[in-house]
Amino acid sequence: MLKRSISQTLAVLAISLLLTYANAAAQGMSEKSLYHRIGGYDALAAVVDDFLGRLVSDKRLEKFFVGHSEDSTKQIRQLIVDQFCNATGGPCVYTGRDMKTSHKGLGISEPDWDAAAKHLVASLDKFKVPEKEKAEVVSFVMSLKKDIVEK
Repeated sequence: MLKRSISQTLAVLAISLLLTYANAAAQGMSEKSLYHRIGGYDALAAVVDDFLGRLVSDKRLEKFFVGHSEDSTKQIRQLIVDQFCNATGGPCVYTGRDMKTSHKGLGISEPDWDAAAKHLVASLDKFKVPEKEKAEVVSFVMSLKKDIVEK
């Protein structure tokens, strides 16, 4: 009798867990990825293009782009687009180096970081990225700070 009661309890528990998992999965599927909520590849590329334009034209930050050929600048742009696309749940694969390696020796300071972050927010605002999605993008970028800022 006790064995049967334990078996029934375990069966009920297993069914409850399966239903809870199925419900959570269904809810997760109903919310689109950040990539789709932002507008997909073209929207991300437009934000990145605007963002890079702001960085390059900022007198405080232009030093980080001096000496790059047009081809190198295009490659940097593509890596950033791919990284943002991948990080937001899009189909892109980021093939670049990790952030610590990519930025080592550049001497990026806290004020440099803050200036770049303001430019990113301005680019997101220019394209009217909604607050929730903007916060998610900024959160991703903020997670990179420890590997980018050296001073």
